[in-house]
Amino acid sequence: MPNELRRVERALLSVSDKTGLIDFARALSRMGIALVSTGGTAKAIAEAGLAVTDVSDLTGFPEMMDGRVKTLHPKVHGGLLAIRSHPEHQASMLGHGIAPIDLLVVNLYPFEATVAAGKPYEDCIENIDIGGPAMIRAAAKNHNDVAVVVEASDYAAVLADLEAHKGATTLSLRRKLAQKAYARTAAYDAAISNWFANELGDTSPAFRALGGNLAETMRYGENPHQWAAFYRTPEQRPGVATARQVQGKQLSYNNINDTDAAFECVAEFDPARAAACVIVKHANPCGVAEGGSLREAYERALACDPVSAFGGIVALNRKLDAEAAKKIVEIFTEVIIAPEADEEAIALVAAKKNLRLLLTGGLPDVRKPGLSLRTVAGGFLAQARDNAVVDDMDLRVVTRRQPSPAELADLRFAFRVAKHVKSNAIVYAKDLATVGIGAGQMSRVDSSRIAAWKAGEAAKAAGMPESLAKGSVVASDAFFPFADGLLAAAEAGATAVIQPGGSMRDDEVVKAADEAGLAMVFTGHRHFRH
Repeated sequence: MPNELRRVERALLSVSDKTGLIDFARALSRMGIALVSTGGTAKAIAEAGLAVTDVSDLTGFPEMMDGRVKTLHPKVHGGLLAIRSHPEHQASMLGHGIAPIDLLVVNLYPFEATVAAGKPYEDCIENIDIGGPAMIRAAAKNHNDVAVVVEASDYAAVLADLEAHKGATTLSLRRKLAQKAYARTAAYDAAISNWFANELGDTSPAFRALGGNLAETMRYGENPHQWAAFYRTPEQRPGVATARQVQGKQLSYNNINDTDAAFECVAEFDPARAAACVIVKHANPCGVAEGGSLREAYERALACDPVSAFGGIVALNRKLDAEAAKKIVEIFTEVIIAPEADEEAIALVAAKKNLRLLLTGGLPDVRKPGLSLRTVAGGFLAQARDNAVVDDMDLRVVTRRQPSPAELADLRFAFRVAKHVKSNAIVYAKDLATVGIGAGQMSRVDSSRIAAWKAGEAAKAAGMPESLAKGSVVASDAFFPFADGLLAAAEAGATAVIQPGGSMRDDEVVKAADEAGLAMVFTGHRHFRH
């Protein structure tokens, strides 16, 4: 029956993570539940003064092959898989001396942590659990009779169920635990298969498995009618997924998406060279700048588009200090993300109780390879993370006029930003600060015009007589297919251009640049971000 209770008389515990183990085992023992265990788990339980049967005594076989073989035995799997109401199963148990196992507690060898720690190949192989997943899957399959626990966080729920039902578990709990068990083994196998693919250099394996563990359930997704949840993957990349939230209300789906975009962009700027600030709205940078201090960088980034910055995300490449914090909190900001923050800065941000402050402990390595995914109907696209960095590119001047050293520095800066702007992307920059950004337009010339208009509006907001684009440089994330986008930039006042090149009309575009007196540099690398 769907509401059937199953009394727990015997539990098998085998865990690599001993968190909460002894308290849980003690509680089971008090309820009269017999404990069976393996290796280090059995030792820990025995040292706590609890009665425990070693699995070797249960099976009649010692652990062998350095512990590789210990639970792969009919007396373990028969005890997990036997259907209690099935006469033939009962007869087999009696005939072969198999005792039922009603509760299985297993967490797996720490494969993901071993890989994240950069351990050698053989260490990673030895941390692939075999018996654990086999037992978990067996118990989960037979969840009508057996409860399976794969995380210490579920100990309390199991004990509550047992206490409420006089030593029995409910079918509803067993089903929830079974679902989680299969998800855990799937995520575990995904981590292993993806690690193997990376080791082999196989970018397109025949099967691509994905796995993650729930970080939090969200109130809703991009819109209130969409459900959403946030999952962490095994990749230990500093950012929103690994950050410590110091204060503020729960991050929304859009907050997480925008904060990730901001922090990945600010990571392009070496903190040893200069302080940098990125302000993001709707996943696009609306202001980026370097400066002698974080406060200066923030003020210069804000000046690019003070209207869009309202309610935006602020990402910093250095420890947040009080001077920067004092300025940032002057306007409504959703999130501040930085590697660190000093105590005075934390106190200043705390005055804005809804403002989220995230501290990551470091910056992501923009050159590190990684996987980028996007879903489509009936499948997903997988590609390498865009880890191309303008500092590593062989820049080629294609016009008669060479860019000045100041222009060249601004060109590199602008191209760093363009990498993180939705295509079609146009970025105007001057003195290592953006002055106009055009994003996501169907036509590159429209992006050029929007960026120029933004530069004009920013000048008006600052009380300046002419557009901020005057004397700036301009970056394009992809080639100019025609000269019109380039000419729009020239009309706005840009003096130099950086773009990938590669158009059939490159000669026409270069000629137009020469006629306009522009310096132009080709990177040979495109930065589409759709």
